[in-house]
Amino acid sequence: MWRGHHGGVRVLVVEDDRALGEVVRRGLAEEGYAVDLVTSVAAADEAVTVNRYDLVVLDLGLPDGDGASWCRAVRARGTTVPVLVLTARDGTWDKVGGLDAGADDYLTKPFDFPELCARLRALARRPADALPAVLEAGPLRLDAATRQVWVGASVVPLTLKEFAVLELLLRRAGAVVSRADLLEGAWDAHYDGTSNVIDVCIAGLRRKLDDHRGAPPIETVRGVGYRLVAEVAA
Repeated sequence: MWRGHHGGVRVLVVEDDRALGEVVRRGLAEEGYAVDLVTSVAAADEAVTVNRYDLVVLDLGLPDGDGASWCRAVRARGTTVPVLVLTARDGTWDKVGGLDAGADDYLTKPFDFPELCARLRALARRPADALPAVLEAGPLRLDAATRQVWVGASVVPLTLKEFAVLELLLRRAGAVVSRADLLEGAWDAHYDGTSNVIDVCIAGLRRKLDDHRGAPPIETVRGVGYRLVAEVAA
């Protein structure tokens, strides 16, 4: 299971208030996350069975069950994805209950969106020793926590999607990353394999990296995907 920081991070939002869920989904998408929104325990169960997520934002009060019970069941199946509980309940029992169920953090409604983003960034950085925040390949350097990219001393301005794709390529530098993995990691469930968004994004990345001497090239592996022709620095 790949894991990313911010750009390249796939989030499942489980929220039965569809209006609020859409606000959270759009806001996180604007921050560069790939986001899927579901409104029930059953849909959440199906989503985590079919897809691979890096973070889950979970409401406790769902129409077909309790979010804490679902979290406990997911943990019992061995799923270690970080879970942030988002709920209108603010009693001590609920906080303790949610955390005891296997949640990693807790935020009560109403909440400030910047705080939600900060909490998710913190969860995405765990565990730091298994997932380095700064990736390097030759003179190319990417800081996943600040979403900045340099070639040598020069900053390379990237769009959120370009950053997400580059991060995925860097984390597997020297290996082929399939179009399906790039699509899943940088976009969301609404895109399909026939879309040309990956090609457009790769073309933009190449143009920007080619402006800087020594940047590792992105190679097309026809019919499979793309490869960053470099090794990640130790």
